[in-house]
Amino acid sequence: MSATQAAITQFLPLAADTFDKNKVTPGLLGFVVFAALALGVWGLMKSMSKHMGRVNFEEAPAQAAPAPAAADGSKA
Repeated sequence: MSATQAAITQFLPLAADTFDKNKVTPGLLGFVVFAALALGVWGLMKSMSKHMGRVNFEEAPAQAAPAPAAADGSKA
């Protein structure tokens, strides 16, 4: 058994008695991860809003269809 495993097994019984297993919260790490995700989504939404503002939604006019060829097959 390594020293790390010995230290972990020595302190685990102490930690098991100090908190209620039904009231465990995410803690600081959970808050930091949630805040980072929220900031990322906010930045993406702001960027999307800016890009959508640059989009031109007007349709381009349809190009004129080429004139049909003569019925007799001769080129004009």
